[in-house]
Amino acid sequence: MKTVDKILNKIKREGAISARVLADEMDMTTMGIRQHLQAMEDDGLLDFSDIRVKVGRPTRHWSLTAEGHRRFADSHGDLAISVIDSVESLFGEAGLAKVIQQREEKTLQQYRDALKDCHNLKAKLETLAYLREKEGYMAEVQQDGDAFLLIENHCPICQAATRCPALCKSEKNIFKTLLGEHYHVSREEHIIEGQRRCTYRILSRE
Repeated sequence: MKTVDKILNKIKREGAISARVLADEMDMTTMGIRQHLQAMEDDGLLDFSDIRVKVGRPTRHWSLTAEGHRRFADSHGDLAISVIDSVESLFGEAGLAKVIQQREEKTLQQYRDALKDCHNLKAKLETLAYLREKEGYMAEVQQDGDAFLLIENHCPICQAATRCPALCKSEKNIFKTLLGEHYHVSREEHIIEGQRRCTYRILSRE
C-alpha cells in the first residue's frame, strides 16, 4: 500500500491526527510525513486545524476533506440508487420496503450462522466487527465502561442509505435482533448525518 493510502486509511479509521503521531506509527520522519500531508492538502484530500495546548505552539491535526472521504466511497453507489429508484417506481414504497426487509432477513441469517458458537457479548461483537470489516465498513469494537462500542469508520452503502434512510434503520434492526432483548443498542454517531463514523453503543439491560 502506498504511503498516501496508508495515511488516508489511518485518518479514516482514527479521525484527526498530528504529523508527529503519524510519523511515530508509520516509522517515518516527521518532515517526511509533513511533506506527504502538504501534498495531500494541495490535492484537496486533507485539511487541518490548529489545537491550542497549555505549553508551546498549537498542535496541527489533519483530517479528511469531503474529497478525501470520497476516496472511500461506494463504487456501486450510483447503481444502487438507480436500482432503488426503479424498484420504487415499479412497485411503490411498499415494494421497496419488501426488498429492504428481504435484505435484512438474509443478512440476519448470515450473521446468526457466523455467531452461533459465540457465547458472550464480546465474542459476538468481535465476530460481527470482523464480518462488517470484510463488507467494507472498517469496523472495530471498543469497550467503554460497562458498554461496548461497535464502530464503523466507513459506510459502503452511504449513497444508497442517504437516498433511502430505511436502509440505516434496517442495519440497526439487524444488530438489535441479532444480540437479543437482553441488550440495548443505540446509535450515537451517524455518517449520513454528517458525523465522521457510525457508532453503536451496546449495553446490558440487566
